[in-house]
Amino acid sequence: MWVGIGLAATGLLLGVLIGLNIPVALPQAYAKYMSVAALAALDSVFGGIRAAMEDHYDNKIFITGFFSNALLAAGLAFIGERLGIDLYLAAVVAFGVRLFQNLAIIRRHLLKK
Repeated sequence: MWVGIGLAATGLLLGVLIGLNIPVALPQAYAKYMSVAALAALDSVFGGIRAAMEDHYDNKIFITGFFSNALLAAGLAFIGERLGIDLYLAAVVAFGVRLFQNLAIIRRHLLKK
C-alpha cells in the first residue's frame, strides 16, 4: 500500500515540478474551465488515495472517474457560461466538499496507524 502511495506522491510532485517549469499561458476565457477541471481531478486523486488506503482501489474506477469528473465540471462551466449564470460554482462546491471529506478520511487513517 505504501509503495502505491509513494508512487502516486512522486508522480504528483514530478507533475507539479514539470508544470511550474514549462511556461504555458492559457487564455483568460479558459480560466473557469481549467479551474473546475483541476478541482475535479484533485478530487479524483484524493479519492484514489483514500481507496488505496482502504484496500479497495480499482484502476478502472479511478481513470474513468478522473476524466468523467473533469469533463462534467468543464461541461457545467460551459453550459453555465452559455446560460449567463455561474453554474461552475456548483461544481466548485461539490468537488470542494468531497475533496475536504477525502482529505479528512485520509488524515484519520494515517493518524490511526
